[in-house]
Amino acid sequence: MPVASRLKRLARAACAALLLLAAAAAIWLVFRGGRYLQYEDPLQKADAMFVLAGTRLERPLEAVDLYRAGYAPLIVLSPGNPEIGEELLRTQGIRFPTESQLVRDAMVQLGVPAAAILPVDGYVDNTAQEANLLRAMVNARGWRRVIVVTSKYHTRRARFAFARALDHTGAVPIVRASRYDPSDPAHWWRYRQDVRMVTSEWQKLILYRLGLGG
Repeated sequence: MPVASRLKRLARAACAALLLLAAAAAIWLVFRGGRYLQYEDPLQKADAMFVLAGTRLERPLEAVDLYRAGYAPLIVLSPGNPEIGEELLRTQGIRFPTESQLVRDAMVQLGVPAAAILPVDGYVDNTAQEANLLRAMVNARGWRRVIVVTSKYHTRRARFAFARALDHTGAVPIVRASRYDPSDPAHWWRYRQDVRMVTSEWQKLILYRLGLGG
């Protein structure tokens, strides 16, 4: 058989194999992709809880439940990243509460003592910065175990980011998904919001694994 013909046959076989691999990956993503993103550590008592920014009440409400159940004596609220308009109002002397302040007030009304809630000043732009913020607090306060509260699809990436940030500190992150998150990882393809979140999280997770995630 001529060399050119053999090369064409090999090329066709390679394309067929790649198509089969892509089809298998697509099937796996549909049936397992959402559930893979949800990773949770066994829940244990900890020195503090760290509530990640990104939702108004979904994550804070989970922290309130865990506090009531006695899992940690302190709730730390990530500052998140305020909108430009918020900063503009404050430069004009207009009082406008931050998201952390609003969450703190709601938690107090739900029965959590004000002294048990710690809103963090400043701002963070992404999960990696939140993890570095917690690392600084762990080193300053000597914490050994911290419950990290986030949303279902964010848990695996958060686990990766916080384990990396807390490496060599002696502290262990315990990642917890909020039960108030309405997402459905088992059937994520059925809902537009879930499709957006799963697609975004997979992109970010791949970048994390490549060492490019923020």
